[in-house]
Amino acid sequence: MSNRTRPSVWVLNGPNLNLLGTREPTIYGAETLADIEAKCRRVGDALGVDIRFHQSNAEHQIIDWIHQTRAEAHGIVINPAAYTHTSVAIGDALRACDLPVVEVHLSNVHQREAFRHHSYVSAVARCVICGAGSDGYEYGLRYLAKLLGDATE
Repeated sequence: MSNRTRPSVWVLNGPNLNLLGTREPTIYGAETLADIEAKCRRVGDALGVDIRFHQSNAEHQIIDWIHQTRAEAHGIVINPAAYTHTSVAIGDALRACDLPVVEVHLSNVHQREAFRHHSYVSAVARCVICGAGSDGYEYGLRYLAKLLGDATE
């Protein structure tokens, strides 16, 4: 864990989220990933939390970042996107990092195709937020900030 005075939360994003704003806006909205990053940074600043924001289409890169959080972060907000439903490896990496995890999805995955109803991340997450659009990231950051603040009191 980091020795910084401000807690560090890493926001990790999975495949195809780099296409937000143009990819199926009726499902995912019109905001871009850059818009979401800016929102996360504003919320983090207001909460006194340092934000590291990443996106990758490569499963191994996401796993490497999760491993890196073990030494550099206090919590993780993750939108694993399609890897939610397929990646045992991401679930295992999150379990091994032993940090509080919030799973976020822009859409309500339970109102979508049946294969999207299963998550390999939910069993590791302290909190799961779906269907709130980009506000889900803010809710996740607020949850972690409160959790991390309570842990230091």
